[in-house]
Amino acid sequence: MSLLRHVNPLQGADSHHGFSTGNTLPLIAMPFGMNHWSPQTAEGGWFFSPRQFKLQGIRCTHQPSPWMGDYGAFTIMPQVGRRLLPAGRRASSYRLDRSVIAPNHFRAELIQSGTTLEMTPTERGAIFRFDFPKDGRVIFDPAGGESFVSVREDRRTVVGFTRHNTGGAPAGFAHWFIARFDCDISGWCSFSGEEVWEEEAPRTGNRVGIAVEVGGGQVTMRLATSFISEEQAELNLRNEIGDAGFEEILAQGAKVWEENLGRIIIEDEDDRRLRTFYSCLYRTQLFPRIWHEPDAVGQLHHFSPYDGQVHPGVLYTDNGFWDTYRTEYPLLALLSPGRLNQILQGWVNAYKEGGWFPQWATPGYRACMVGTHIDAVMADAVVRGVVGFDVETALDGLLKHAYEVGDPAGAFGRIGIEDYLRLGYVTNAHHESVARSLDYAYDDFCIAQVADFVGRKDEAEKLRARSQNYRHLYDPAVGFMRAKTPDGAWQQPWSEFLWGNPYVEGGPWQSSWAVQHDPTGLIELMGGEEAFVAKLDRMLATPPRFEIGAYGIEIHEMTEMACANFGQYAHSNQPVHHVLYLYAAAGHPWRTQSEVRRVMDELYTPDRFAGDEDNGEMAAWYVLSSLGLFPLCPGRPEWVLGSPLFRRATIRLENGKEFVVEAPENSADNVYVQAVSLDGTPVYQTAVTHEMLSNGGTLRFEMGPEPKKEVVSVDNRPTSLST
Repeated sequence: MSLLRHVNPLQGADSHHGFSTGNTLPLIAMPFGMNHWSPQTAEGGWFFSPRQFKLQGIRCTHQPSPWMGDYGAFTIMPQVGRRLLPAGRRASSYRLDRSVIAPNHFRAELIQSGTTLEMTPTERGAIFRFDFPKDGRVIFDPAGGESFVSVREDRRTVVGFTRHNTGGAPAGFAHWFIARFDCDISGWCSFSGEEVWEEEAPRTGNRVGIAVEVGGGQVTMRLATSFISEEQAELNLRNEIGDAGFEEILAQGAKVWEENLGRIIIEDEDDRRLRTFYSCLYRTQLFPRIWHEPDAVGQLHHFSPYDGQVHPGVLYTDNGFWDTYRTEYPLLALLSPGRLNQILQGWVNAYKEGGWFPQWATPGYRACMVGTHIDAVMADAVVRGVVGFDVETALDGLLKHAYEVGDPAGAFGRIGIEDYLRLGYVTNAHHESVARSLDYAYDDFCIAQVADFVGRKDEAEKLRARSQNYRHLYDPAVGFMRAKTPDGAWQQPWSEFLWGNPYVEGGPWQSSWAVQHDPTGLIELMGGEEAFVAKLDRMLATPPRFEIGAYGIEIHEMTEMACANFGQYAHSNQPVHHVLYLYAAAGHPWRTQSEVRRVMDELYTPDRFAGDEDNGEMAAWYVLSSLGLFPLCPGRPEWVLGSPLFRRATIRLENGKEFVVEAPENSADNVYVQAVSLDGTPVYQTAVTHEMLSNGGTLRFEMGPEPKKEVVSVDNRPTSLST
């Protein structure tokens, strides 16, 4: 039975600037492919909406988030009749509900002309099939920037490039494309906006596109791209498509996707939950994207967005570590450790080429968000046994985060590191000081984990001690993490509902729990287990009130929290994604079980997320939570137990073994875990090790309708720095 049929690429796409149900695009792509493709119904960052009924074309996109923008983008559109070239003028009505949008297939009928547009992707290219009612044309329209277009002498091949980007691209950046038709090109024009040049290609200029005239009937176009050169694009075309037909490439893509989705087999009768699960699993297989390309002898090389040179080896990009370290990378360690090794070597190569690890990569350095959470990505991989990359060089880069001054704008390194080294916290002289301080403490713990693996024990101990710095910002008088001035006074004024500076996309309620590495220490700081659990309860019960603070307006994350009906628990954004599992860390796993199930049931559907999905992170939260497993602390080789959603799930591990999660009595009412066993042996801990999963076996949950209210002993709780 096909798993692709359960995937809805439109999940999360019904979003706009003021409210996010995912801020996703319906991406047609190979897993982690260099290119993604999306229908385009508008221009700008939100270039697709299911509420817009005219199609401007199918877009080759590399946009990881509308907040970060696109690069190397161009749109392809077939047309019949009057030549209308700008995006808004050429748009044609289409029926989304009658179109095919699958991970490996797009098909739509352009109602205006009766033309059918169809495509299926490869990693670095695609094959298109147009069905024209009469002689037609194909338009290539770059999204912006300097571009070049040309028709080769064979009059069947179009080549070009675009330098379009919204940041993070060095001098010399270009996205090359080559498109080869199975029919002659009878004529063409190049254009920029309304300005047109008849058969004057090759042409270079600002946003210069090309429209080529082709015959009627069925026309096939084979296309590939490269970030290296025109010659490399042609090599990619030969390697990935060659003379293959549309149906062959379509079948190849389906096979790859079925294999990827088939790493987890869910047995469930609820089609809605199956669609939600596999749509989320698809989302976790898109980012980060490959940026390397094979040369003529099959050796991988890449154009580096960090120094503008071509280097041997692998590279990946389009990732915000502030989001993805939490769930996406631990999921990759479980399902695809081989792929993860390659991804991590790609990040090491980025460090070697640019001198620092990126904070947000798209395609190169971008200043966005806080913390140096690639520290957590590396640590989590190492402790889970994913060590087939240059760990020692990685540690060199991580230690720069711990001790050296980075980019003042925040594209790499730690803003406020001087304060942090001197005082143990970032002062309120720096924006987002509380979030930075807490993240730096956690990231120090993660670097210590890598240093331990490499054998640098003294360094590890120093950083592990430094990871207690979170304690500096807890104010017992108000019960929250709070900003301090350079002289150690608490920042005024104070409100538990005030968002923004010194927090990130949240306030004290959302930000004070960011101590994943030491929940025992946090519990002690907040007054002990009873007070800690009561605080978590109050978070869920307190109305979703907020004060806009330094943001000056109601940002979309505020609106989404207000609409979610989960109190101050804002699942619409990443800072709280571990918080419900802190109940288990405090010995009250039944509270984790009920609330996590409620989030899965109420905030995830086949069509929407609770907020920005963010490169697979929010989707991975659902995938892992539905399995009853969660990485409370990336950087520790543990999975905290929750409440599995399905009666049976089989994880097909890369080592050939299978790990089965069984919950035979599972139902909408039976959400509480009564007992757990692994291969028949009782499990009393609220977490299992990654090694247990890697060895294969069956984890069985006995479920019931009433909570088993037995406080778990400290020895059986998730590992913590203070215990």
